[in-house]
Amino acid sequence: MGKINRKEFTAGIIVLVVVLIAGGAFLKDSSLFYRMLVGLGLGYALARAMFGFAGSANRAYNAGSTKLLRALTMMFFMSAVVTAALCFAGGSENYGLWINQINLGLVLGGLMFGIGMAFCMCCASGVLTDIVAGPSRAVITLFFFGVGVYIGFPLQATQGWVTDTLVHSSSYETGVFLPDLFKFDGMSGYLGALILTGILCLLVAGLGKSYENKRRKAGTYTGVDTEIEQEKQEIEVLKDNESVPVLSETTVYRVFAKPWTLKMGAVVITILFATLMIVTKGGWGASTPYGHWFGRLLLLFGVPIESITGFTMQGAESFTMPFFENAMNVQNVCIILGALIASLMMGMFTKQFKAGLKITPKEILIYVIGGLLMGVGTRLSNGCNVGALYSPIANLSLSGWIYFIFLFGGGMLGNAIKKWYFSGKQ
Repeated sequence: MGKINRKEFTAGIIVLVVVLIAGGAFLKDSSLFYRMLVGLGLGYALARAMFGFAGSANRAYNAGSTKLLRALTMMFFMSAVVTAALCFAGGSENYGLWINQINLGLVLGGLMFGIGMAFCMCCASGVLTDIVAGPSRAVITLFFFGVGVYIGFPLQATQGWVTDTLVHSSSYETGVFLPDLFKFDGMSGYLGALILTGILCLLVAGLGKSYENKRRKAGTYTGVDTEIEQEKQEIEVLKDNESVPVLSETTVYRVFAKPWTLKMGAVVITILFATLMIVTKGGWGASTPYGHWFGRLLLLFGVPIESITGFTMQGAESFTMPFFENAMNVQNVCIILGALIASLMMGMFTKQFKAGLKITPKEILIYVIGGLLMGVGTRLSNGCNVGALYSPIANLSLSGWIYFIFLFGGGMLGNAIKKWYFSGKQ
């Protein structure tokens, strides 16, 4: 079994305690403190399980592994069950469901975001956790992601091919709510919607497994280092049948430092999503604040607020209100801190951070392009990997599945372009 890195583990505990105390002392109200806890949990789970949305396409293309893709489909279905149960019991009208538009913007935004996440090896949530694990890449990506969101704001606000939907269902004018298609099922359509969601999840998982098997047979399957380590750790735990004292380093390692499996990460994220639905009556989003952050930076350099709001067609409050009075800002910053805490407790921080500082001019260029593509893409599709993919699928919206097709396709295309770019043959 692995051992605890005591210095880093202690540092992780200290960071956690300081963040909790500071949050309790300085955050304006309990709703912001709750957002802090959710952010910490999401960052911790994403880092502890080496879990991310971008990896679904990146790992498939580069290593032949679809384990993460299959874990994502499991998370999608579990989260959809949460939405169905809550809406069946309390009425969908009482929740701010992410029933997104189905239009050209959704398709183009998905393709752009997929290519961008392949270029940058992260997504809207992954760029936050990667500030800990790959700081040089993540900082460049996040900055230009923000630029892309900022310049995409007017498109999102004015273009009919982004704002209007080509098709909608009976209870939502913004898009297609799957339960509306199955009102005959005796459970207000939720049974039929869950069956369809389950079929789609199984179809994606099955196709992924078939693809992986073909790569294995062709000898092009290499596996992913983090997945191999996760499996190794689980096997070691199963082989260790000796009773372990509760107060022992082995127990502390297993509870706080051993890498989680992808399935464990999916379960924890689903639980956090469920609390968001219950407490906030809405899903998880991440990318819009990045554009606001860039706008705040422009303010610091003397750009008038009137120019910023006139260009973006966003309210001034998004750029001027105290930073930590915005719930999404609190949540996103705490995703970074949650990832930092996980990295420290697992004893991986120093190694990851040092390795992540290395960068080449060629890499910088592709991260700039990738960040811009992801940023603009989120405005066209009205969301990112969480706001246009995860939350809509979990909220039983057809748009999430359409976005998934183009996101994954864009991810595979982006990886092919990236391979060509670094091959030196261009």
